[in-house]
Amino acid sequence: MEYKDLIRKKIGRIADRLLTVLFSICILIIVFISFQVTTFTTFHIPSDSMYPALQAGDNVLVNKWIMGVRIFNIWDALEDKEVKIHRLPGVGKIKRNDVLVFNFPYPAKKDSLAMDVMLYYVKRCIALPGDTLEIRNGFYRIRGTGEELGNMAAQRRISALTENDSRGVVMESFPWSKRLGWTIKEFGPLPVPAKGQVVSLDSISILFYQHIIRYEQKKELSLRDKLIYLGDSLIREYRFKENYYFVSGDNMENSRDSRYWGLLPESYIVGKATRIWKSKDPADGHIRWDRVFKKIE
Repeated sequence: MEYKDLIRKKIGRIADRLLTVLFSICILIIVFISFQVTTFTTFHIPSDSMYPALQAGDNVLVNKWIMGVRIFNIWDALEDKEVKIHRLPGVGKIKRNDVLVFNFPYPAKKDSLAMDVMLYYVKRCIALPGDTLEIRNGFYRIRGTGEELGNMAAQRRISALTENDSRGVVMESFPWSKRLGWTIKEFGPLPVPAKGQVVSLDSISILFYQHIIRYEQKKELSLRDKLIYLGDSLIREYRFKENYYFVSGDNMENSRDSRYWGLLPESYIVGKATRIWKSKDPADGHIRWDRVFKKIE
């Protein structure tokens, strides 16, 4: 009887230890998931569109606190349903030249915005809500500021391109209008909308904003006899419901960014990429120690 009691006690102690370990693992998993959802998350860089700041094989930490955590129905997003995105208060603001991680806003077709929760891009913020952006001879300019924006070396390379020697780079740009003739070398001026800002609409300005007005209103927008209709209503101006940004890859000759697809809604932004926490060379799988915990600038 004493031997059986001893066995039972040992089994009981082992079971208690296993339950304690399992409980601890569950707590760690919950803490890790909560940390990922509310504070920082990590993303893998698959391409060289942000070279040299980021390289294929880098894994970056993304700070969600700056803009505030997004809250939305993940199941609706996965099923391609309309998603209402809410954001908790942030502790800072996005600045020009910050590197942002966001859901790509045009996964389906060029004339409509839709959030693909599984498709993320990393680009540099060039223009903020309320800015007026221009590209002159390949160089980014914000009216009223002399701040250097983006990768200056890449802009010098774009500046050197000509119509007869574009080196395979697509020169035509957003809003893809022959009437405007904008290119990635000569672009704008493009006023970037801020929440609450009112813009006058005409046959030119509608080219800039038609996609995001459709996105905000969930209605058809059309131009008839030089007049603009939202559904069946004639409109001559529009007040924006959301902030928008203009973003660019540092490797400008090989980057699908706002120069081609337009403006980025604030609600699609996950956060600011701050550091490279791990980096593996895709060619041989070796750790690139010189890039580990490197600050993203």
